[in-house]
Amino acid sequence: MSNLLTPELLRRLEQFQLLAARRAKSSAKGERRSRARGQSVEFADYRNYVHGDDFRYLDWNLYGRLERLFLKLYEEERELPVRIFLDASESMTFGEPRKFDFARQVAAAVGYVALCGFDRVSVIPFPGLEVTANRPNGNGHGGGGPPPNLNLEMAARGALRSVRGKKSTMQFFRNLNLLSAGGPASLNDALRRGALEARQTGVAVVLSDFLDPAGYEPGLTALIGRGFQVDLVQILAPEELAPSSFGDLRLVDSETGGTQEVTFGRYRLKSYQQTVKNYIQRLREYCQARGINFFSASSNTSLEELLLKQLRQSEVWG
Repeated sequence: MSNLLTPELLRRLEQFQLLAARRAKSSAKGERRSRARGQSVEFADYRNYVHGDDFRYLDWNLYGRLERLFLKLYEEERELPVRIFLDASESMTFGEPRKFDFARQVAAAVGYVALCGFDRVSVIPFPGLEVTANRPNGNGHGGGGPPPNLNLEMAARGALRSVRGKKSTMQFFRNLNLLSAGGPASLNDALRRGALEARQTGVAVVLSDFLDPAGYEPGLTALIGRGFQVDLVQILAPEELAPSSFGDLRLVDSETGGTQEVTFGRYRLKSYQQTVKNYIQRLREYCQARGINFFSASSNTSLEELLLKQLRQSEVWG
């Protein structure tokens, strides 16, 4: 079984299905009702018979009453495309537990629910591996180098672009475990590119700390404009929410290597926490105004609290 999720949690997640406000539009058959007219067991409507239609789908009872030929239409079952945008920038390596590890667990859970429902899953880590050769090292300077298992991670990223079927879950978890984090954030570019590349829309789940200096509005707007239903989980470290370090500090930007000398006294803690609270609230209000499901979690949050309570109550799945 996966070391990302416990067997007990997996058993509980099997009971859920992603709830899409918009019906699936994918051309691939699955187990989700679509607006397409096909030959499943779900009756949809009638239409007038035209020459060449299959006689097997005529409603003879209706003909007996109206003496007119009508064809029975059925709703085709289609899969729901689920795209998971996973922030794998250097800032996600911060915290205890690391934000990136928590984000991968959430990605594993969302993917597992989708795969159990025969939906198609794509995990899109950002930034791409091409930027990691210049990612900062532990001193905040460039030259951290590529991941030690670069070829394995490249293969894993490729395999995660399209996963389908419950039988694929173990390999799906293994590939998630092969992902590493590093390099500068590129949230807007990743979301815009993902929106443009998608052949069909569906559900987009964005897992990030949303600390990209370039903001988040252009990327999220691109997903909404393309027609995605967007679920957003902001993940912050406990130390980011309530710092425990005080005094004269030298702060290093983990992604750019930039430094700044600050004096952080205990009396400033409340001001800092209010700033963080205001930032989260602005993001929340932005999402609410645009129909985006918003969740904020610390990386030490219980997975059961987020997955089995918050996401279920908000009808992300049920």
